Amino acid sequence: MIASRQSSSPPSILIVEDDAEIAGMLAELMKGNGFDARCARDGNEMDRLLRRQGCDLIILDGMLPGEDGFSICRRLRSAMAVPILMLTARSEDVDRILGLELGADDYVTKPFNSRELVARVRSILRRSSLSQADVATAERLTFDGWRIDLARRQLFDTDGDEVSMTTAEFDLLWAFCCNPNVVLTRDQLLSMTHAGSAGPVERSVDAHISRIRQKIEPNIKDPTFIKTVRLGGYLFAATVEPLP
Repeated sequence: MIASRQSSSPPSILIVEDDAEIAGMLAELMKGNGFDARCARDGNEMDRLLRRQGCDLIILDGMLPGEDGFSICRRLRSAMAVPILMLTARSEDVDRILGLELGADDYVTKPFNSRELVARVRSILRRSSLSQADVATAERLTFDGWRIDLARRQLFDTDGDEVSMTTAEFDLLWAFCCNPNVVLTRDQLLSMTHAGSAGPVERSVDAHISRIRQKIEPNIKDPTFIKTVRLGGYLFAATVEPLP
């Protein structure tokens, strides 16, 4: 069971990194920018810290002893929606896409720029929590028996069960629901959600959409909701209606 945390405290960052020098540097960087920071050397220690106290974001190394970061990312995403930023020396496009497909909200390669890393952390946290003004004007929508609660950032399937979604996945689905039956280019989706900050623009959006399809489509091989428009982008083919 994951422990909860007090919302009034500074944003909490859990750094999962086996290199003590890098972990220490990251912790100091986060603390110096107003965050609370803790470090774990591997997946087991991460699990112990999460049970003791939740966190707002996890910075996860991809290359860890024992269970690697990609496996940990998959495991975390199946159990919780905490934002995950993967920080790893694996810089190939295939690794970036794998990280996103496994549920990471962003992917940064080593060596990294400290200011950029902090900016990405702030961006993820900003997207994972609605402002008070957004909450006051948020709507609850429904499409084909599915319900999406914009204020609580929750998605419920046709049986009423909540479907776990990452920040980027929810933002993309939200953008689609607000623009049903309209072709949206990848650039438009990026401007609405910042979903492509982790890597190559087209591929990062595609990876997140692939994960959304796995969660909402009756047949992943023949999508009925999120349709690909050749040379155009994507179209959300559903009737979206407001809920009281």
